Amino acid sequence: MTDASNLIYVLNGPNLNLLGTREPEIYGSDTLDDIAGMLEDRGRELGLEIDLRQTNHEGMLVDWMHEAQAEGARAIIINPGAYTHTSIALLDAAQAIKTPVIEVHLSNPLKREKFRHISYIGMAAAKSILGHGAKGYLMALEAVAAGEI
Repeated sequence: MTDASNLIYVLNGPNLNLLGTREPEIYGSDTLDDIAGMLEDRGRELGLEIDLRQTNHEGMLVDWMHEAQAEGARAIIINPGAYTHTSIALLDAAQAIKTPVIEVHLSNPLKREKFRHISYIGMAAAKSILGHGAKGYLMALEAVAAGEI
């Protein structure tokens, strides 16, 4: 049985299912399965349970954020992909729940095209980790475990 206080939702948005093959010069060569394995290994060491999910659908991310709160999850780590720059729905969801949200991006959107400089989810995130590749997910997990979030 899961202790919800140790449950971390890790949500991934559109096109992140293509990690490892999609523009590796920008996003790195790690696949989402590689990232899941790293998080599960480190989560076990920290006594945290990882629930990693990916969808290409905005509403599903919103539903999962609501579910994380309903389940009593300790935190949500989210890489919303392109929805970062377009989704007021994700901003509203993050503001509507009490579960803290950590925004993670493999690349640093602030060093990319100008349209990527706005982050709606970042407006409600407790922390944003940008440009550290797959390690950014681990940095987010460590922040939760350290009680920073």
